[in-house]
Amino acid sequence: MKLSDQKRMSILRAAERLFCRHGLEQTSMDQVADKANVSKRTVYNHFSTKEALFHAILVQMQASLSETPEVVFDPEQPIEAQLLDIAQQEALLLDSEDFLRLARVAFMHMLQRPELAQQFNTAKFGCMTYLSRFLGHAVAHGVLAIDDIDLAVKQFVSQIKSLIFYPRLYGLEVPDAQQQDYVLQQTVALFLARYQAR
Repeated sequence: MKLSDQKRMSILRAAERLFCRHGLEQTSMDQVADKANVSKRTVYNHFSTKEALFHAILVQMQASLSETPEVVFDPEQPIEAQLLDIAQQEALLLDSEDFLRLARVAFMHMLQRPELAQQFNTAKFGCMTYLSRFLGHAVAHGVLAIDDIDLAVKQFVSQIKSLIFYPRLYGLEVPDAQQQDYVLQQTVALFLARYQAR
């Protein structure tokens, strides 16, 4: 890795830690430069504004989350087990400390920046990158009966987020491992009650 790339990564890591600890508004570019052990000019050479730096962190986070391995529909396996695998994988992703830490900062900032909220809302990560394809194949094989796959994807993921992710994000009571397994099983059962082919 070139020295310039190394410095850029140092800046991103430093900014992420500072934004998570103090928030975007309370963090200065001087603090980022100091934490990254680079000059302020170097920071500005890579990122013209603090907002550009924050955006780069979100893009990096999205890229890392997009590396989730795809679950490919298998007509030989029970659909319930496959959907449960997807739900467990998604819960693991949404429960990761790195994601939660940065999501807290992002959500606070998005309240003040509607355009950022729209950008973040349309970003696809985790099972959102492949679930429509998975469901489409299940429909083609007559296992599921779904007219609006985009809506079904949102329903499936929103159920997991509302019961697993948002309580952690807002610091509310969170389910333990046994409760979480139950929640995911019930999420799949509810989904299949609506969409399993008869």
